[in-house]
Amino acid sequence: MAATDNDTLIRDFVNTFNAQVADALGPFLADDVAFTAYGDSPVEGRDAVIALWKGVFANFEQVRFETVHQAVNGHIVIAEQIHGLALPGRKLAPVMNMAIYELRDGRIAAWRDYTNPAYASTLLQA
Repeated sequence: MAATDNDTLIRDFVNTFNAQVADALGPFLADDVAFTAYGDSPVEGRDAVIALWKGVFANFEQVRFETVHQAVNGHIVIAEQIHGLALPGRKLAPVMNMAIYELRDGRIAAWRDYTNPAYASTLLQA
């Protein structure tokens, strides 16, 4: 991971994420990272976040993030994203999402995903 700035670091993270290899996310995450998705309780710690994504990658046929817009202000990166999610045998659901990343020492210390979970559920069931 050789990101030269916070914008590039998050773009590299999303590209790595799209390979759907949860262990590859580790170098991007602080030891004490806190991840909150779609209003769920936070998941804390690098190992716990990696374990969560291992489960997601195993349960979904497709998981793909696409960044639409991204803004950086110091150690904060805000990314408007489309989370492409597909359950087995279902079509890809384009879930609009706002991701907030807080960086510390070149790693993600906090990651929050905001979306409407009811809307996401409706898209996933279609």
